[in-house]
Amino acid sequence: MRSVEVVMTGRGGPEVLDVRERDVPAPGRGRVLVRTEAAGVAFSEVQMLRGRYLNQPRFPFVPGYDLVGRVAAVGEGVDAALVGRRVAAMTRFGAWSELVEVPARHLVPVPEEVDAGEAVALVTNGVTAWQMAHRAARVKAGDTVLVQGAAGGVGTLLAQFAGAVGARVIGTASAGKHDALRELGVEPVDYRGDLASAVRRLAPEGLDAVFDHVGGQGIRALWPLLRRGGTLVSYGSRSTLKDEGHPLRPYLPLAARVLAWSLLPNGRRAKFYYVRPTATFRSDLKTVLSLLRDGELDARVAHRLPLDRAAEALGLLVDGGVTGKVVLDA
Repeated sequence: MRSVEVVMTGRGGPEVLDVRERDVPAPGRGRVLVRTEAAGVAFSEVQMLRGRYLNQPRFPFVPGYDLVGRVAAVGEGVDAALVGRRVAAMTRFGAWSELVEVPARHLVPVPEEVDAGEAVALVTNGVTAWQMAHRAARVKAGDTVLVQGAAGGVGTLLAQFAGAVGARVIGTASAGKHDALRELGVEPVDYRGDLASAVRRLAPEGLDAVFDHVGGQGIRALWPLLRRGGTLVSYGSRSTLKDEGHPLRPYLPLAARVLAWSLLPNGRRAKFYYVRPTATFRSDLKTVLSLLRDGELDARVAHRLPLDRAAEALGLLVDGGVTGKVVLDA
């Protein structure tokens, strides 16, 4: 079988993406070929353009963190009844292709009645938001939480999950995105300027949870905003995008700081979060997809472009004007 794919050829801007065609071999043992319907575009791919994403493959490679599609072929040891089934998977790399080989154990069924683009917006982002809200921070009714990047693919979902349990949500975004946040029930603040002071004015008694995807020095101002019993969840590294040297280098001081905070006997907690394709991930993805099917969740797809316009799609994230998720239709 032949497959069109998008290749990230080297460091640079979105212009380094190249659309190519190749022969796809039969899937290996325990694996399947998925014919992609939709693939997600994420900030991780922006980091990959700069060579700043941890453990990314060497250039050239096919990016793409997640997909929704149908099983086209199965390898040895895989039930042939899977062929034709609609599925989702978190791939981390390789999803920007018409045909993608995936371990069969990583597949999650996708309801037929949901849109592929909306479903793929929930694969990595949805599970990340769900697990941070319900497993890492255990947000509950009456809590006040701060969501950094609340207009992004994870942030819009995290705000909805927190709001659904009765929490008050404060979210950071540029001023042009504040109306979109208000539609989600979020109290917006501009991330530029003195963020800590702005949040203190809104929540003088402190926060029960902080969700930070930025890292860097700015996270130091967020820790004192927590009240006793509160949790800071660090799940990203946006501030490292322009750093130089080994990609691991800027994470070391952040890791040391979060570890030190987690050991302090002051009733507050600090945690790292990283999404992994475990059995819990698959169970949580089924839950999130069910919420979408039942109309209880807005996937917030901001832009949809065909696979061969991946450079344009990634450029939208580079420019920073997106509210929600960018999706590639294959």
